[in-house]
Amino acid sequence: MTIAQQLLILIPIAYVLGSIPFGLIVGLANGIDPRKAGSGNIGATNIGRLLGGRFFAIVFTLDFLKGLLPTLAASWLVHRSGDTLLWSIYLLWLAVGFAAILGHMFSLFLGFKGGKGVATSTGVLVGVFPDYTLAAIAVVVVWGIFFAASRTVSLASIVGAVAFPIVYVAVSLLRGQPVLGERWPLLAFCVLVALMVVWKHRGNIARLRAGTEPKTVGSRR
Repeated sequence: MTIAQQLLILIPIAYVLGSIPFGLIVGLANGIDPRKAGSGNIGATNIGRLLGGRFFAIVFTLDFLKGLLPTLAASWLVHRSGDTLLWSIYLLWLAVGFAAILGHMFSLFLGFKGGKGVATSTGVLVGVFPDYTLAAIAVVVVWGIFFAASRTVSLASIVGAVAFPIVYVAVSLLRGQPVLGERWPLLAFCVLVALMVVWKHRGNIARLRAGTEPKTVGSRR
């Protein structure tokens, strides 16, 4: 079986894994349907506001892992092959991560509705090893700085998403890696993910502009 065939098999697996609504599962297990409470979102931030910081951490970790694990598996397959990577292989590799993000945002189990994709996207970006990993870790630091300053998860997430393509280019140049040529899908993908995350936060952006966006997750009721 070729590397391309193996990656094609991983794509639907990643989508199904990404579709698992961990936020909804955790919420319902604790007597709350997050679709009908708070912001109505199934992501970690709304769960944290409804149930407390511990549950934010649980849901964020689970959503992160469902992006990380299939993408790490794809990274392992790609590097194990030892082949010179062509743009088509980069596309298939990234399609595995993209499928996980789509699963979270448009879940198979929720009528193709879902969360905003920050945790799952972060897992995917860390999992594209090593091409995105350092840049993703740097952006997590950026996220932390903006969150500490603003106490607003959505603002930190939007800034992190916008920063990632810029940080990726900077890290690639420092590592002596081209950003175009056969590697152009890497640049295109990080721009696409940033746009998707920002688009999913369009309601938050409106509230930020109006000054009505809630601050950090609260303690359990």
